[in-house]
Amino acid sequence: MPWKIAVAPNAFKGTLTASEAARYIERGLKRALPRVRIIKIPVADGGEGTAAAIVEATRGRWVRCSVRDPLGRRLRATFGLAGNGRTAVIEMAAASGLALLKPHELDPLRASTFGTGQLIRAALDRQVREILVGIGGSATNDGGAGMARALGVRFLDAQGRELSEGGGSLPKLARIDLRRLDLRLRQVEVTVACDVDNPLCGPRGAARVYGPQKGATPAMVKTLDTGLKRLAAVIKRDLGVEVAHLPGAGAAGGLGAGLVAFLHARMRSGVGIVIDAIDLRRKLQDCDLVITGEGRLDGQTAFGKAPAGVARTAKSLGLPVIAICGSLGADAAKVRSAGIDACFSALEELIPAADLSRRAPGMLERCAEQVGRILATLSLDKV
Repeated sequence: MPWKIAVAPNAFKGTLTASEAARYIERGLKRALPRVRIIKIPVADGGEGTAAAIVEATRGRWVRCSVRDPLGRRLRATFGLAGNGRTAVIEMAAASGLALLKPHELDPLRASTFGTGQLIRAALDRQVREILVGIGGSATNDGGAGMARALGVRFLDAQGRELSEGGGSLPKLARIDLRRLDLRLRQVEVTVACDVDNPLCGPRGAARVYGPQKGATPAMVKTLDTGLKRLAAVIKRDLGVEVAHLPGAGAAGGLGAGLVAFLHARMRSGVGIVIDAIDLRRKLQDCDLVITGEGRLDGQTAFGKAPAGVARTAKSLGLPVIAICGSLGADAAKVRSAGIDACFSALEELIPAADLSRRAPGMLERCAEQVGRILATLSLDKV
């Protein structure tokens, strides 16, 4: 019998989507192993590409809707609907992401997660029973207040007036009014893909750690952190939920805290969510080998990244695992602890960043071919 190989890469960030990477790896393998059987299983770890991985694996579809971008401008955004029709997959970056703003537009005092709340509301309109939210890549630092506002929550000052959008107004928060919160949320389970453990505020909080990359000056960071502390205090008093020190609450400018407080969400490892949603274990059961990969493989890969999740699933079935990546870090050997048996870099020479997207497909394909030729020499009876 010919080899049956599962090709399950993550995206090569900024260069190839997970689906594209899987396709080029397949082409290379088939040059060396013409009879090989390949199943392509693009994966993700809760960040960019999570919705695409789940939509593709479950034969789902995309839903397009009109939302607000981080500064309140109209934007056409999409979210995924899994093949079962009951699970929505939302990437907050699609509506509230840093990539939606030009460098001179960055303003974490005003930037809002309102558009993410609109995506959640659009998912509710389709009568889903589960919502998965990936919360990487935000332009915001509003503690999820904008998201909650889009779903009916009111944030009031001491005079009972509605606060303006963005994290800059949160120091004035006096009361949270839940009376208009969308009742459909009671029938839905919300899960957050979160792979950081930062608390909401303080030295490792959302404002101090991530605020500067969103355009925050030192003075802004102080205001934003004060606002998040105030939000946590009022949430605890009015909702009875403790989010100030919750691991992961500081993700995406505090959106993690907002999803837990207002939507009763639970946080999980992003790659764990994807592995379950695409039913990876079942798909690997009759394979001989698993090939995974990502743009850069290093010691951090072993901690919650998609290739590590794929490898651990494969090892639970006794399968060997090879990783093909764009580049290797000096500490890449640490990935063996996650179950990756061998790793290969597709980079053939030092390449200017401007040329990487153009040359990446060919390099990845050629690297996969070389991996295939190694397999051919080892198992002549199966190729």
